Amino acid sequence: MDQILLLEAAERYLRGEMGEVERLAFEEMRKNNPEVDQMVVEHHFFLDEMDRYGDVKRFKANLYDTHHTLQESGDIKELSPHGTGKIAYLWNRYRRTIAVAASIAGLTALLISGLTIMISPKAPIQDIEALKRQVNILEKRTNTQDLQINDVRKKIEPGTNIKFGGTSFMVDPKGYLVTSAHVVKGASRVFVQNSRGEDFKAILVHADESKDLAILKIEDEDFRSSASLPYGIGKSSTDLAEPVFTLGYPKDEIVYGEGYMSAKTGMKGDTMAYQISISANPGNSGGPILNRKGEVIGILNARQTTAEGVVFAVKSQHITQMIDSVKKKDSAQQIKVSQFSSIKGMDRVQQVKKIQDHIYMVKVVLK
Repeated sequence: MDQILLLEAAERYLRGEMGEVERLAFEEMRKNNPEVDQMVVEHHFFLDEMDRYGDVKRFKANLYDTHHTLQESGDIKELSPHGTGKIAYLWNRYRRTIAVAASIAGLTALLISGLTIMISPKAPIQDIEALKRQVNILEKRTNTQDLQINDVRKKIEPGTNIKFGGTSFMVDPKGYLVTSAHVVKGASRVFVQNSRGEDFKAILVHADESKDLAILKIEDEDFRSSASLPYGIGKSSTDLAEPVFTLGYPKDEIVYGEGYMSAKTGMKGDTMAYQISISANPGNSGGPILNRKGEVIGILNARQTTAEGVVFAVKSQHITQMIDSVKKKDSAQQIKVSQFSSIKGMDRVQQVKKIQDHIYMVKVVLK
């Protein structure tokens, strides 16, 4: 199969446009041909980047139209360069909240336009008053968004020496997370950020540098625990060539990666780890490696720099052993780990939607 046909097949596979027989045949070819597998992974990231680029372009266009409309109506003045710098800072750091505020500003602009049209002599007075009330409501909502932005800034003061260390994942919905020990090494304070961009204060409960594992606990009044986790911490063995996937923060948003089990031991025959064929970056350290049943089989902790797409993951049994050890030493740390996966049998897209809210970026303040 030539390169163009392979790319077309990979795109149809990633978009779920293949029939069952064709999909199974293509997955078999991925298992048997590492080059095809790597091409699918790279094309997946390419499609994601194209989608994100389109979203950014659309948002910028909407933001420009809103600004232009408000400027023409005299409701805002041209910003100074200093003010522009502040907007760029807020956009880069708190873009999720700002996106909501921007959408509200867009609605405000539309209502102002409608108000202008209706101010003609034919417009009934009660209609104008109704529009004014709606504009006031939207202004109050925008102020609420501003308060939310300020709340986030209070947790991590501007100018703080933050290191975006890696990824962590929940092992107990009460706020207990596991990550790699090297991610939080040398930290004086730790913060974690969820997929919605919300920051929470966390503490280091335990670190085992020999296994490169650490336990964190969210201790933040804004944190709301869930009833249960969608995935379990697996104890069963994993087979060679078994498909696996991961979620993590190699950049400032959650990123999906998929691959397969390539060896049952780690670097230089390390029996504590697996070797995984998957695309990963330093920010993925501490992220979960999951099988198709939605079970965590390991925690990603190292990338082999001499081989592209090869990483190592500490086996999940060492996570449970570490947690058991902590519970014995400190009775206050009642961490409950489940092996049950409620997403077993779901397709991958649905699995990721359920999992992503329990994957956190780790930010550390260095000593």
